[in-house]
Amino acid sequence: MELEKPGKTSAKTKVIGGIVFGAILTVCLVLASGFMIETTNTDKFCVSCHAMTPMRTAWLNSPHGGQNSKGVVAQCVDCHLPHGNFVEYLTTKAITGTSDVIHNITFDPYTFDWKANAEENRLNFTYDSACLHCHENLTPPGLPRGGLIAHRAYLNGTAGKRCTECHPHVGHKNLIEETDRYLGKK
Repeated sequence: MELEKPGKTSAKTKVIGGIVFGAILTVCLVLASGFMIETTNTDKFCVSCHAMTPMRTAWLNSPHGGQNSKGVVAQCVDCHLPHGNFVEYLTTKAITGTSDVIHNITFDPYTFDWKANAEENRLNFTYDSACLHCHENLTPPGLPRGGLIAHRAYLNGTAGKRCTECHPHVGHKNLIEETDRYLGKK
């Protein structure tokens, strides 16, 4: 049996050290990732970009911002990220967040056409899976006949529409007016 020479580390010791280091690094990354996900899931984080201030104001004045009989408050990510699976959620969060940062650096909120953006692109940043995550019962008692017919068609897959096509400004009350007021256009 051959003895190790002093000052030399065996391959087994290196492997164990690598595993321990990897485990510690993994735990740190998971904890940091969880912290970052939670931190970036709040309206306070989203409004840290100057251009989002009127969106937050319009949201706070809407049922989704707490102006409802139950006092329920949805966060930005509750509507603006898909609620399918965690990988889809995280991937969309990363892409959207990166895009938002780039746009906030490269565009002028004072000349940007917010109305056209809301009308033309709302389907790109609001997800049916997010709506259905909270609104599980689309045919509650007291729903007007037209809503009942439309929601049944949606549930049967025959409506051919997404939630925000019929409910275009549901999450941000008077969004364009708030944006214009904030940017000094009114």
